[in-house]
Amino acid sequence: MPTELKKILADTYALYLKSQNYHWNVEGIHFQSLHSLFEGHYKDLSEAVDEIAERIRALGLKAPGSFKSFDSLKTITDANENATAKEMLEDLVHSHQVIQQNIIAALEVAQQQKDEVTIGLLVDRLEYHEKTLWMLGAHLAE
Repeated sequence: MPTELKKILADTYALYLKSQNYHWNVEGIHFQSLHSLFEGHYKDLSEAVDEIAERIRALGLKAPGSFKSFDSLKTITDANENATAKEMLEDLVHSHQVIQQNIIAALEVAQQQKDEVTIGLLVDRLEYHEKTLWMLGAHLAE
């Protein structure tokens, strides 16, 4: 379980940074709505990073906390600050899908271990990513 949680922590931190990058660099006719949307996402992800790291600590392990360790654990790509607004949305969709798949895999391990607290955390994270995918998809449908 700790390995899976560390990967989710690294991906969540990477997505936090990506969302903040896109918040800063988005341009175009949908600037205001996307700027606000991305800000909401990185604020939510900031809280999630803390929750996931604290769960790792509650399991008796050290939480990774450096760019080097996150880079070796993460499975999503870094942001492209030169992307168009549409490319940013598509990249975020893909990143949320990757994290969603990793959460589902971690959830299976937590269920096997009957780790109810981790199950609850992972279900909450899964719900967040599903809702975010819906919202991002709605912006791409324009």
